[in-house]
Amino acid sequence: MITVALSHKFPTIELDIAFSAPTPGTTVLFGASGSGKSTALAAIAGLFRTDRVHVSLNEEVLADTGHGVFMPPEQRRIGTVFQDGRLFPHLDVLGNLKYGAKRAQAGGTAHITLPDVVQMLGLEPYLAHRPHTLSGGEKQRVALGRALLSQPRLLLLDEPLTNIDEARRAEIIPYLLNLRRNHALPMVYVTHSMREVSVLADHVVMIGNGFVEASGSLSEVSANPRLAIALRDEAGVVLRMRIIDHDSFRRLTRVQAGPLSLDVPLQAGRNGMVRVKIPAREIILARSQPSAISINNGISGRVRAMHEELDSNIALVQVAVGDNVLLARVTRNAIGRLGLETGAAVIALIKSSSIEVLPGEG
Repeated sequence: MITVALSHKFPTIELDIAFSAPTPGTTVLFGASGSGKSTALAAIAGLFRTDRVHVSLNEEVLADTGHGVFMPPEQRRIGTVFQDGRLFPHLDVLGNLKYGAKRAQAGGTAHITLPDVVQMLGLEPYLAHRPHTLSGGEKQRVALGRALLSQPRLLLLDEPLTNIDEARRAEIIPYLLNLRRNHALPMVYVTHSMREVSVLADHVVMIGNGFVEASGSLSEVSANPRLAIALRDEAGVVLRMRIIDHDSFRRLTRVQAGPLSLDVPLQAGRNGMVRVKIPAREIILARSQPSAISINNGISGRVRAMHEELDSNIALVQVAVGDNVLLARVTRNAIGRLGLETGAAVIALIKSSSIEVLPGEG
């Protein structure tokens, strides 16, 4: 478990951020620029002293102003990757990687070796290259490798994909997914991209205006109306579901989580667990199952809650299906016409083509 509680007064904002998240796993700090995410990350690393702070990792206290505890950054065994990589320009890629290995605490066991990192991050062709010759994505892979070679017990990533174009982001995300899947290394990842949240997060901490607005599992937070209202058209729940079977004739794959079963676009060759994102704007609500309709998925559920967007004709309806929650964006007029209220039985109609199966899991 990682536990963080901090407060700090800046001239333009006052921070009061507190959260706990399970380890191992990837905890994503999500929110707009200037909300306090990077300050929280710096406090965890020991790179910034806030007015008040408590940081503990797996029950070891790293900082606690109330008890006069402040472990120096170099003793925390935390690796950090920044937006710009911060590679040493006078060293080639191999030299930068070896610097990370030198930072590993003396006498410790090297769980991640240089050959491991070079192979995992595809760095073999670049070992003799200087940083100025690398693309943004290549620099971030080197920075990630350098951090891993310091043998961290926690990896912090501060918007590592922000200054990289979409193609380079697509290159790096599989490496992060591989790291999460094959190494029991907890990560705290800062971003303001819902796409990165959907693909990478196990636990989400939503930060706005200096305080925590929501904290919980990815499925819980993605179904949170506060997040949905902030994201508007991007809003949608993300669920972990198991692949049941593939139907190559219909070009569909069946996935399931408890009583919730969906047809999604064919995922030939994939098995096990997957993440699916269901946009709120793509769900149609009905009070009974329609006949003669092209939509494959008609899911029975009950209205758990409804939330109206201020100064808008739109409302968000949470639909419970077993332990899972779907989120539908509908008009207030539709709520009145359908007689929707808490506890009402509804059918959530979802086109298979509107469901996105995300990379990762397995």
